[in-house]
Amino acid sequence: MQNTSQMALLAPLHAEVFLLIAASAILLIDMFLDEGKRWITYALSLATLVVCGFLSLADYNTGATVYAFSNMFVSDPMSNLLKVASYVAVGLTLVYSRQYAHQRGMLGGELGGEFYVLALFALLGQMVMISGNNFLSIYLGLELMSLSLYALVALRRDHAMSTEAAMKYFILGALASGFLLYGISMLYGATGSLELAEVARKAADGTVKPTILVFGTVFVVAGLAFKLGAVPFHMWVPDVYQGSPTPVTLLLGAAPKLATFAICIRLLVEGLLPLAKDWQQMLLILAVASLAVGNLTAIAQTNLKRMLAYSTIAQMGFVLLGLAAGVVGVDKGNAAAAYSSAMYYSIVYVLTTLGTFGLIMVLSRSGFEADELSDFKGLSKRSPVFALIMSLLMFSLAGVPPMVGFAAKFSVLQAVLQTGQVWLTVLAVMFSLIGAFYYLRVVKTMWFDEPADASPLVVFADTRVVLGLNAAAVVGMGLIPGPLLNACMSAITKTLAS
Repeated sequence: MQNTSQMALLAPLHAEVFLLIAASAILLIDMFLDEGKRWITYALSLATLVVCGFLSLADYNTGATVYAFSNMFVSDPMSNLLKVASYVAVGLTLVYSRQYAHQRGMLGGELGGEFYVLALFALLGQMVMISGNNFLSIYLGLELMSLSLYALVALRRDHAMSTEAAMKYFILGALASGFLLYGISMLYGATGSLELAEVARKAADGTVKPTILVFGTVFVVAGLAFKLGAVPFHMWVPDVYQGSPTPVTLLLGAAPKLATFAICIRLLVEGLLPLAKDWQQMLLILAVASLAVGNLTAIAQTNLKRMLAYSTIAQMGFVLLGLAAGVVGVDKGNAAAAYSSAMYYSIVYVLTTLGTFGLIMVLSRSGFEADELSDFKGLSKRSPVFALIMSLLMFSLAGVPPMVGFAAKFSVLQAVLQTGQVWLTVLAVMFSLIGAFYYLRVVKTMWFDEPADASPLVVFADTRVVLGLNAAAVVGMGLIPGPLLNACMSAITKTLAS
């Protein structure tokens, strides 16, 4: 009877429990593998993600909201949909990384078994963040993810730029964690609770001094802004993106954005909604600053990874716009549409980023990183298919119809327009037009410049297939945006109702 009750307690966490056991087993198995058999670690990692995907999809299809561990953990439609997207992001990253690692002889070194295991543990931290329903569980998930990512950034121990990037990321990450923890401690001191629903209830009933709550909220927003890479907490993004091995850059720039979006919803919407008037103003400032700095600075970049880093900052500005448009005064009627648009934008951004960095890894080879804009000169003459794929991805990031990026931007702008802030909508469109310049510059370089390198491209078959599917998804979801947008709307609506 006791075993049955324990199993029932762990049922909402079966994906997390399976991932923990599988990652630990893969770590042990990898210790006994020769370099020639490192593909086993790769295959086991992908199999683990597939099983986790089936478990989370089953939970999502039930549409139920289930709490566990004294309400510290919640399994709801939003968390399960974001987890599935995270599995896809990490899985595609591993597929794209395999050729990059193979060409550099890294399968037994820098991108050996520890790369796969750390990626899985970072994913586990993201899953805990996504399902956290308590300040403590969210922070533990954040630290598990962050510690894994710190180690991944520092994998190239003999590479000066990677070591510098790891130091910057670690120091600034510790500072951001301190901001978040200090804000949480102030909210706990004011309300006497770490549970999000209880904090929201006490913040709403007026028994707590609003000054303490606002100060706590400021520090929480600062910590979240760092994880999103929003201005002025963006200093780490360009250096870390450029200095990390490209597979690690993709691990940093994809799935963690989904987890950070989730904790924005958990902390700000579910825990601090009575203070929406305060944190929405902060998010608006962060959003406009991110759109301005990200798009304007990206124009001056010649390193493609650094350009995409500033592009990420600008893209996160749109996510923040969606989060800031949820409540108008005391009217929460726009909440579901605004938050679902931000969720949709986050998933679309991750999908497009996966293909972009995947193609950079495909064009790289031993002793050569295809991370400069000039490395893409004349790509259409070397491989018209890859040039077409990259063009579609750039059009999506720029928001050109009918790519999925246009649908994502349109959904966010529509949510902002519902709040009556026409000036903000116009400003976002203007900065998007500025941003289109540096995306289209990549397209021009590929199709109209003469190739600097005429060597043939050798690409693994699985990488070719996945890249093609990635590009097809960007086009297909742009032509038919309804299914994913409706799934995000349904997930957010059910989560807010619970």
